[in-house]
Amino acid sequence: MQSSANKKHAYTRTLDFKTGCVEMMHGSGGRAMAQLIDQLFMKAFDNDILRQMNDQAGFTSAGGRMVMATDSHVITPLFFPGGDIGCLSVHGTINDVVMAGAKPLYLSAGFILEEGFPLGDLKRIVESMAAAARVIPVPIITGDTKVVERGSGDGVFITTTGIGRIPENVFISSERAKPGDSILISGTIGDHGIAVMLAREDFAFQSSLESDTASLHDLVSVMVEAVPGIHVLRDPTRGGVAAALNEIAQQSGAGMMLFEERIPVKPEVSAACEFLGFDPMYVANEGKLIAVCAPEDTDRLLDTMRAHPLGRNAAVIGEIIADSHYFVQMKTRFGGTHVVDWLSGDQLPRIC
Repeated sequence: MQSSANKKHAYTRTLDFKTGCVEMMHGSGGRAMAQLIDQLFMKAFDNDILRQMNDQAGFTSAGGRMVMATDSHVITPLFFPGGDIGCLSVHGTINDVVMAGAKPLYLSAGFILEEGFPLGDLKRIVESMAAAARVIPVPIITGDTKVVERGSGDGVFITTTGIGRIPENVFISSERAKPGDSILISGTIGDHGIAVMLAREDFAFQSSLESDTASLHDLVSVMVEAVPGIHVLRDPTRGGVAAALNEIAQQSGAGMMLFEERIPVKPEVSAACEFLGFDPMYVANEGKLIAVCAPEDTDRLLDTMRAHPLGRNAAVIGEIIADSHYFVQMKTRFGGTHVVDWLSGDQLPRIC
């Protein structure tokens, strides 16, 4: 992996720490968020483990090769078709842990509650978390609760941290993507973000679409068993598939060529994106993963994914290419090519 000092960046401006302010785009998963992480958090907290810049941090302990991931969850509305902030907070962190090929072991949960939040809603959220954790299964073994004054929060925010153990023969990291590798996606993109947007009170657009929120631990387990040499796994949450692929490109020092006609998108997601002016490549997912593997492993990995309920719509969507600019490009259905850049603004606030 390239060091922070010599890695090319997808942005040129420096942050204004004298008069600048935090904006919504700094949490969108796009260019502004990458800039904030690199120029502030990485610079202040810099260490070898943090510098891995994967969905999780890997470290070695007496228990073997371990990973830890943490994620804060904010979403409006708190309850949406197919899920809620409770199960989302479990799935999101577990998925970050398993993107290293790890077996999840434990979770922690921290709550920031706003004064006046209905206890019935809180009970429903906590029970949803408990049910999601039991399915994996992984215990929630510690936590914290804070209450802020009415008007100082947004109902409830949840932070979860997960720990897992990596099998000895598995080495999955974004830096391992190399020219010639295949890029796979486990299913249709944009389901979560569009389902949440359509559930908002200010949208009258009607749809039966549900969030894809799910724990990917079992899918990853069978994938790793079939192809222990998987190079990269990444779940495309904030910023969608576009942000995840740009992160992998930056961290591996390679480019990508995608093929638009191969990328699975549900008709209702395409229709909603057209109606709302969104691009599904930038819409968040909560139950999908991107995999990068050697070309000789592609067919076996694809067959394994399609045999699993969470991967039945899996597809090979592109390949890693040599590119000194680390561009993610796409061949369109009409034969043209364009760059799939980082998200510049904030397309979908509060969705994960």
